[in-house]
Amino acid sequence: MDKSVNVFCINNSTNYKVAKGSTLLEIAAQCQPGLKNQVLGALVNNTIRDLAYEVYKPKDIEFFDISDTDGMRMYVRSLSFVLYKACSELYPNNPLVISHSISKGLYCELEGIENIDVDVAFSIIERMRAIVDACLPFERTEIPTAQAVELYRTLGLTDKVKLFTDRDTPYSSVYFLDGQPDYFYGYLLPHTGYLKNFDLVKYYHGMLLVLPKRSNPIELEYYEEQDKLFDIFKEYKSWANILGIKSVGSLNETIKGKQVGELIKISEALHEKKVARIADEIVNRNAVRFVFIAGPSSSGKTTFSMRLGIQLKVLGKRPIEISLDNYFVNREETPRDEHGEYDFESIDAIDIKLFNQNLLDLLAGQEVEVPSFSFDTGKRFFSGRKFKANAETIFIIEGIHALNPKLSNKIALENKFRIYISALTQLAIDKHNRIPSTDNRLIRRIVRDFQYRSYSATATLNRWASVRRGEEQNIFPFQEEADIMFNSALLYELGVLKTFAEPILRQVSPSDRVYAEAKRLLKFLGYFREIPMDEIPPTSILREFLKGSTFSYH
Repeated sequence: MDKSVNVFCINNSTNYKVAKGSTLLEIAAQCQPGLKNQVLGALVNNTIRDLAYEVYKPKDIEFFDISDTDGMRMYVRSLSFVLYKACSELYPNNPLVISHSISKGLYCELEGIENIDVDVAFSIIERMRAIVDACLPFERTEIPTAQAVELYRTLGLTDKVKLFTDRDTPYSSVYFLDGQPDYFYGYLLPHTGYLKNFDLVKYYHGMLLVLPKRSNPIELEYYEEQDKLFDIFKEYKSWANILGIKSVGSLNETIKGKQVGELIKISEALHEKKVARIADEIVNRNAVRFVFIAGPSSSGKTTFSMRLGIQLKVLGKRPIEISLDNYFVNREETPRDEHGEYDFESIDAIDIKLFNQNLLDLLAGQEVEVPSFSFDTGKRFFSGRKFKANAETIFIIEGIHALNPKLSNKIALENKFRIYISALTQLAIDKHNRIPSTDNRLIRRIVRDFQYRSYSATATLNRWASVRRGEEQNIFPFQEEADIMFNSALLYELGVLKTFAEPILRQVSPSDRVYAEAKRLLKFLGYFREIPMDEIPPTSILREFLKGSTFSYH
């Protein structure tokens, strides 16, 4: 009887015979996949597996390291467990809360300690390093869900109790680190010794878990204070406190208690109040003539712009939209990227000189004929569309480069008001498993692309990495340039999006590499109870991704 099995290593396009029951860690040692960094996990037939996974049948295997998104996720989850273990030992009466991502790290707090000092942060990282040096294994086991609930109840992890009480799966996975149990949304690394590089520093009144760079993990990410972004997270946290919802478990309780209608109404009212306040601030700055709005993909920029326009009209202003798309240079003048392809996301793809001259002429009270751009011919043309400003006119300009100082370099700061918008969710799965804002936006985009553009989830997921690179290059570096930030996340939205996203994601083929990402998102959405969309107002930002908006987006 043959005791070997054939596997195909995608990394080096080579077939291997391996012993049946070999772990991925053993197979990686045999295959030598040629990654730049230490192997952290693998896609096995396009499904994510940890290195303890045993192979008994022929498989296609693609190993990944920290430079891969899935590898970095494994690294961060494992590091978060080490942080939790250290905090539990040193500060057992002050539960750890891993709150949100900021400055390319994770912002953390200890409940009951209002202002963490340097000594506290230092004591925790010293203990973390000792745990890492000990190479302690992360041990995963499956236990009955009811038993997991009781375990978390004993530990006082009420957010996990709420989450798992609502699960309909008979068994759940629990990880143990030196006897310390916890749950994590996804796989961990084999042992703590894999966590070679990290830091923990005092940051505002909490701590920042500093992560290694994906591109070069021997270096740590550069971190800096981001006052405006931090303030918007604090604002969202206060909104969550008003609504009494901090985790998915408490959201599900609200849905189960049939109180979701009030949740929607209050969430939308908080949004409307914020938009109105922004309009007030714009009008109170008498010299403002141009409002620049930027934000990453699926932030709800278009709906926000329209709602802001309505609030400006209430205050007696005459808002007019100027589209940056109409200022594209002719196709042959478009800069090219490192692959020789047209780089339409480069700021130099915009005719900055003409754009600034038009704005200066409008400021001077002149009538200006603005250009149009044909995406079919790749040429600019003029169709007789003219603008002339009066004392009540405010121009709203939305686009990925809107906060880049280079875009409006001839316009005085006093004439500009700059807004950054993103979906910065503060809702967490539980205290140790945050919900990345990126996932929130990705699910929005999957639903919108399917509803309005007939794109499959596969198409959207395949493009997402490129979209993210563009955001990192063209949007995030300028977010602190904003005069104000608007958080478009709604506490209830993932319960609504779940209904639409799940059937779209289930269409992703197991033969596609993005199948692993589709499965991850389906698992994530599985934590949420469904919320009907009946009570969502037609002007909600969420309607930009669903249907039923009273705004026109075309």
